Amino acid sequence: MASGFFAILDDIAALMDDVSVTAKIATRKTAGILGDDLAVNAEKATGFLSSRELPVLWAITKGSLINKIIIVPIALLLNVFFPVAIKVILILGGFFLAYEGVEKIIEYLFHRPKAGKVVVAEIKQDDNVAEKAKIKSAVVTDFILSVEIVIIALGSVLEERLSLQILTVSVVALLATIGVYGVVAIIVRMDDTGYKLIKSSGDKGFLGGLGHLLVKTLPVIIRILSVVGTIALILVSGGIFVHNIEFLHHLLPDLPSIVKELAIGLIAGLIVVAIIKIVLKVVKA
Repeated sequence: MASGFFAILDDIAALMDDVSVTAKIATRKTAGILGDDLAVNAEKATGFLSSRELPVLWAITKGSLINKIIIVPIALLLNVFFPVAIKVILILGGFFLAYEGVEKIIEYLFHRPKAGKVVVAEIKQDDNVAEKAKIKSAVVTDFILSVEIVIIALGSVLEERLSLQILTVSVVALLATIGVYGVVAIIVRMDDTGYKLIKSSGDKGFLGGLGHLLVKTLPVIIRILSVVGTIALILVSGGIFVHNIEFLHHLLPDLPSIVKELAIGLIAGLIVVAIIKIVLKVVKA
């Protein structure tokens, strides 16, 4: 009886060892998309009142965890029973990400003054509604990026037994959420930390200087992340198309992959924007 119990423990230990190895490989393969995920979500989690930053970030984090809870079992089941559906879902998600990225560029280039007035009016009218809308947008974007992370992680262990697939994908999904939103939390609280250091040091010495540095650096980081996050949306969408559509995968093989993915993402986003504008005009007519 005792020997059977220890044999089970040995099996569990061996499985955990296998999971640690496969999780490292899967995390390495998802590093690029995790970086994009960080840039996109850091940009989406900013712009709130200081007192609301952490509650909003926690709401987005909970939404991200729910996304993973939904995506992981569905991805595993589809991979077993209907693998082609995964590719279809990825491509649809790619169009959504491309649309989001291109819409931001169009908004910045052509509609900045009008958009600014509208946003200010909305926030003055109902802060809670504006906050919920931004949280919803962040969670929806996270869902698409989470699908990509889960699929890439699953793709790295397709040859392994089912139990190892389940544990590996689950570990990577959990680490992705904790890692990404943990770093985002640090970023959005930089200014508050800076002010506390300035106050506690009496605005003197090394701590006072560090406090001022943190306060001054945060807006720069946010602007950079806003740009990087927009580019990341387009790159991720282009990468989805290139890796899942055979024609695009072999198109212009001598062109650097990052250039091809950016161009395809931009084209896809422009197509979706054009379709949406046409549909809206037809509906209004």
